[in-house]
Amino acid sequence: MSNNRPLVSIGIPTYNRADSYLKEAVQSALNQNYAEIEIIISDNCSSDNTEEVVKGFKDKRIRYFRQEKNIGANNNFNFCLSQAKGDYFLLLQDDDLIDEDFVETCLNAAAFRTDYGLIRTGTRIIDARGEILKLAPNRSEGTSLYDFFMNWFGFKTSLYLCSTLFNTRGLKEIGGFKSKYNLFQDVVAEVKLAAKYGVLEIFDIKASFRKHPNEMTFASKVNDWCEDSLYLLDIMCDLIPDKDNTIRKEGLKFFAHINYNRARAVRRLPNRMLAYLNVYRKFNYRYLPPSLNMLLYRNKISRAIRLLKRTMVR
Repeated sequence: MSNNRPLVSIGIPTYNRADSYLKEAVQSALNQNYAEIEIIISDNCSSDNTEEVVKGFKDKRIRYFRQEKNIGANNNFNFCLSQAKGDYFLLLQDDDLIDEDFVETCLNAAAFRTDYGLIRTGTRIIDARGEILKLAPNRSEGTSLYDFFMNWFGFKTSLYLCSTLFNTRGLKEIGGFKSKYNLFQDVVAEVKLAAKYGVLEIFDIKASFRKHPNEMTFASKVNDWCEDSLYLLDIMCDLIPDKDNTIRKEGLKFFAHINYNRARAVRRLPNRMLAYLNVYRKFNYRYLPPSLNMLLYRNKISRAIRLLKRTMVR
């Protein structure tokens, strides 16, 4: 390590992506113009040629591990963390990307300090082909933990793994990535580290989150997402007890909104309606997404027509 500059660990947990996005993800890590990095690739017992693909890079900065059996996605995340030697840790999913100056931008903004809990940039959303779907610069304002929460609830910033550097020591101290259902485990870690060490916010977009048909679906886990949302919200309220009423009020509204969107991904209409009802009950917030409002409106019209027909027959 030269000039005492911080070492950054990039963990890439992977499973059966050798023939799709893994090469791009690894190459984006290798392309960093900041030299002091290590890359940890944990193969979660893939059945494809992941090992061959990784070893084809022939780069000494890569450390490759193959799990003897599938240990689950979250355990694979934490395995990458356990192997990290750096001052900061990036968990880069095997289908996401970072710009070549992502690490350099983060460390320059931090003046090479290693005591921040998080360093965050903006994110672009891309599709399966890499085409840009949305640009999401980090518009987070203010420096307090309360500001961090309110900026997220107000959609001024988005929380993505690919655009977040974690304080490695701090992340290990809190037990890594974990939550009730291990769905919001990354955000639980973020709020805890933000509370303890603070956040450095960077406006510029320096990472890409990929949306594609093979990404983890929300549809079958709406109830689990709701429970994890409430678990996370409880932690956020506990971290700022003097503002817990405001945090809970805004948080319930925010989580109701995003979980209604997850419920919308349920394909079969009866199951989708049950998912909507579950979200409504969990959050006790009288917000209905436009699609559900329209459906209810149509149902009212249909009932009115049926009633009118019955009246005419009589």
